Amino acid sequence: MAAVGSFADAQTAGGEWLVRMEDLDRPREVPGAADDILRTLEAFGLHWDGPVFYQSRRTEAYAAAIEQLEALELVYPCGCTRREIGLGGLPGAEGPVYPGTCRQGLPPGREPRSLRLRADGPEISFVDRIHGPQRQDVARAVGDFVLRRADRLHAYQLAVVVDDAAQGITDVVRGADLLLSTSRQLRLQAHLGLPQPTYAHLPLVLDTNGRKLSKSRADVPVSAADPLPALLRAWAVLGQVLPPEPPGQVSAFWNWALAHWDLRRVPARNCLPGSHLASV
Repeated sequence: MAAVGSFADAQTAGGEWLVRMEDLDRPREVPGAADDILRTLEAFGLHWDGPVFYQSRRTEAYAAAIEQLEALELVYPCGCTRREIGLGGLPGAEGPVYPGTCRQGLPPGREPRSLRLRADGPEISFVDRIHGPQRQDVARAVGDFVLRRADRLHAYQLAVVVDDAAQGITDVVRGADLLLSTSRQLRLQAHLGLPQPTYAHLPLVLDTNGRKLSKSRADVPVSAADPLPALLRAWAVLGQVLPPEPPGQVSAFWNWALAHWDLRRVPARNCLPGSHLASV
């Protein structure tokens, strides 16, 4: 869904469509998965510009960003486990809000596990190209958030901000499940002196229980051997005008799609729960 919408938006704007493998969690990576993704994109007519970016090869850049934040005294070590945070944190946008246990230093006898960013600061506001004006108090909604995990892997929020800047990303088009992450990324961009892209968050495909289909047992992988049904379904979910007759080839689909793409038709829905991000 996100690939189809972001590709159409980039192509019709005369821009480049870049592919990034967000393979930070190497222990959980399925061998060959990245190559399968690239082959599937090609089968769907989704041809990218430039080299593929692999986050697993970018650890030095993420470490340098943390050093920059440490120099600003914005980072501190945390010894808390997820269970402890769950017991002590108030409900927030994406789970318990970190209660600040280690903010003034590690409690006696505790060893550092993760690194957190101090979330202090004014309320974040931005305009999503689909959902309109948004605002979030990061400290209240999320609390001090993780930049490097207990397993020493860098967190998504940090990596995506560093890589957006490195790749010269001007427009981010992605799934609505990441709308709640945007304020954290904007805060990191401000601290690191990085440019702020525009954002557009596309609707998700949910199962009957309201769960993101890609994380559901009911999820069926798309078929690279027969991409047209999935392309047409994605186009319909994106609110776009369908061709008068089913196209016979992927190239025919994209000829129609790129001539008719209209971001204004994309429905503003399927943001996953989070009352701490409000439209204004």
